[in-house]
Amino acid sequence: MDWTRGRAVGRGASATVSVATCRRSGDVFAVKSAELVRSELLRREQRTLSSLSSPRIVGYRGCEITSEDSRIMFNIFMDYLPTGSLADQIRSHGGKLDEPAIRAYTRQILEGLDYLHSRGIAHCDIKSANVLIGDDGAAKIADFGCAKRVGPAGAAATAAAGIGGTPMFMAPEAARGEEQGLAGDAWAVGCTVVEMATGKSPWQAGAAAGADDPVSVLYRIACSGESPAIPGCLSAEARDFVSKCLRRDPRERWTVGQLLEHPFLESHKLGSSQAEQTNTKSPTSVLDQEFWDAMDEAESEAATTGGERIESALDRIRTLSFREGRPCRPCDEGWITVRVGGSDAASSSSSSSSWRSSWVGDEMDDASAVGGERWVGLPQGCGNCGNSCEYGEKCAVIRISLDLQRHECRFPELMSRFS
Repeated sequence: MDWTRGRAVGRGASATVSVATCRRSGDVFAVKSAELVRSELLRREQRTLSSLSSPRIVGYRGCEITSEDSRIMFNIFMDYLPTGSLADQIRSHGGKLDEPAIRAYTRQILEGLDYLHSRGIAHCDIKSANVLIGDDGAAKIADFGCAKRVGPAGAAATAAAGIGGTPMFMAPEAARGEEQGLAGDAWAVGCTVVEMATGKSPWQAGAAAGADDPVSVLYRIACSGESPAIPGCLSAEARDFVSKCLRRDPRERWTVGQLLEHPFLESHKLGSSQAEQTNTKSPTSVLDQEFWDAMDEAESEAATTGGERIESALDRIRTLSFREGRPCRPCDEGWITVRVGGSDAASSSSSSSSWRSSWVGDEMDDASAVGGERWVGLPQGCGNCGNSCEYGEKCAVIRISLDLQRHECRFPELMSRFS
């Protein structure tokens, strides 16, 4: 495949993940790369991932060996999920998630593990950083570098496969070097629930001395007889669920199949609408997530429980565009500020040739230019045609597209896209 490597989006001990683009089709995907001489873990991941196909597992697209900067690289291609990981979601929600989101993500992770376990595979490194979030808000398990094939009893032969994973998420039997298999994944799910509820790794949640030292934590996991503290902020059902995950004896620990039947998850089976609600982001244009994705909770309830229901994007645009009087934009918070010659657009009547958008954050290059156009919010008129535009205030109500080369009003074209 003829492709181009883009910016790096993640780095681990043995591999780097970058955004890549297919030169022929323009398709964007993720590539995970390591030098061939140091690619044993990545090649193991490729063998595992290539045998899997599930909506709860990150999609595999192939592999390739390349020569780059005098280095021979081993690459595996996967679906690119720009929303990021579950760890990113925790950070973006103030360091912890509410219980409905925890329930939703936990069920999705368990569904992915149930698929893996049915195929005799233990992941061995479940944690929020190894769970990616799709565009629909659903969780997908990633990073199979530590995955192992297990025997009929559900435990990997540690003498042959060794012990791998993240120390703070290891089960006691793995920390002691005895076995690492399916039961260890159930322990890690409990640790991940603690992480979602507190924003901290499971053994940091209790804030004990030495909680940041992996060696001290491993000794504590293996020999202390303790389990991670279960957050008191969780409901009784959630706390009981975590306690079933964190039983120190793997023979007493609940299996993934049993956990899927626990009342904590059974009381609210995940639907697609809930998956979308657990993952929200600010749109970069009117067409990025579509209008209804940017509605706040109150507006969403109003749209579905009372009043006139808007059935299509075209209906929604018409409602916004053909309203009489001055524009009314209750959802302006969070939109990009547009400036003209360094001053706010609201106080300027300059032509669109001087319009530039003021971007905040690291997404400037990716978000500000799509197809040679800028998506801008205009306070009055269309900013380009002014009072001479036959569409007048209608252009201001929606976020119109200005072609910075032709300098013409794109309102008719935008409307035609939804016809």
